[in-house]
Amino acid sequence: MKTVEPSPRPTPDDAGPESTDPTRLRLVVASALLGTTIEWYDFFLYATAASLVFNKLFFPDSSSYVGTMLSLATFAVGFVVRPIGGVVFGHIGDKIGRKRTLAVTMLLMGTATALMAVLPTAAQVGVAAPILLLVLRVVQGFALGGEWAGAVLMSVEHGPRGRTGLFGSIPQIGLALGLGLGTAVFATLQTVFDTADFLAYGWRIAFGVSVILVIVGFVVRLVVDDTPSFRAAERTVATVRAPIAALFADRHLRRQTFFGLLSRWAEGAAFNTWGVFAITYATGTLAMDNVSVLWSVTIATAVMAVVIPFSGLMADRISPKWIFISGVAAYGVAVYPVFALFSTGDIVWFTIGLVIVFGLVHGWFYGAQGTLYALVYPTEVRYTGISFIYNFAGVYASGLTPLILTALIHSGSGKPWGAAGYLVATAVISVVGSAFLTPARPDEALTWVDDDVLLARPHAGESVTAGVGVPRS
Repeated sequence: MKTVEPSPRPTPDDAGPESTDPTRLRLVVASALLGTTIEWYDFFLYATAASLVFNKLFFPDSSSYVGTMLSLATFAVGFVVRPIGGVVFGHIGDKIGRKRTLAVTMLLMGTATALMAVLPTAAQVGVAAPILLLVLRVVQGFALGGEWAGAVLMSVEHGPRGRTGLFGSIPQIGLALGLGLGTAVFATLQTVFDTADFLAYGWRIAFGVSVILVIVGFVVRLVVDDTPSFRAAERTVATVRAPIAALFADRHLRRQTFFGLLSRWAEGAAFNTWGVFAITYATGTLAMDNVSVLWSVTIATAVMAVVIPFSGLMADRISPKWIFISGVAAYGVAVYPVFALFSTGDIVWFTIGLVIVFGLVHGWFYGAQGTLYALVYPTEVRYTGISFIYNFAGVYASGLTPLILTALIHSGSGKPWGAAGYLVATAVISVVGSAFLTPARPDEALTWVDDDVLLARPHAGESVTAGVGVPRS
């Protein structure tokens, strides 16, 4: 396959407008942070409800174990659909831009979540209730398939020189805030309402809040310009007809995609263990108080939100790849000790364990992940590429994890050690996969605002050959 002959990089003497305009950067930060917070709030609010509400209201005739498994299965469906959304929105995002694609994903996600707030239960409409729940979960998964990649690219591709890692970490903070907000809202509602009222209507308030959040986030996203890298690619690179096909037609991109899928395994498994499964395990197997467990998760996500931007700063100083690898390795080491803390059944030790492995360790490697994957692909297939890695890996790494862990602990008579062994294995796989990734340097892969302005004024003798690919380090 032919490769791009990039336009000459501007020299200091050619300097155009600086890329650090405060107003522009504030809008980028607000769009990335608010948008991903809302999307993840919507998506993982379902996860919390699956553990505490949906198993009772939508699968009430099943045993506790079977009802929980069925409820978590509908949670997993969202991850199964995400690859389809990733391919569709990745194609659109690489063709028409990041900005408009993200507006569509937010509207879809917000609509599905708002409809869950008024969804009838099995007691009201019978078997139609879980079917409707499943349909809305499919819409959520489809929308989120295009959200994460677009948000990361809006941030990374807008980031100033030398701050690519920091800006790439901003959408990642939204994941911590979204999950933390969801668990905090559920904990508050369970405190305000008694059990009967909470199950009758209290839980619906958490989903209804999404309407307000989506309106605010949608407006913010509309005022942000598309990224300099995308605008430059539109002018200097012939459009790739089918970005998803390009990932597999080019040997280098095919290799990057394969190792990217492996590298994602630990992160997906870890997040859904500590942010989703831990709630079910603590409140079910360990019989811990629902509200206390939710506040523990909220505290851990607050710590994560602080660690993530620090991880981004360190990614700029070291490299996103090695920050990610070091964090995944630390996660593998911490799994058994943390489950030992969980097994005490004490909320204090449970919270300490969660803060260590979820707040500190997960925040460390998750902060670097978005920038790492963005630098793996050239601009013209970047949206599709990182969507493919994140969402296809999400099927086995994320969506199935609560089911796998629940089954392993059930077969182990309530003991967590088999589940812990599975998680350690995911860490080993991801360290190996990450080691073989070869991301480009930011100055090779990205275009900044001043470069973008100069590229709008063609240089004499400049020529660009259509195709995909950029020089690699």
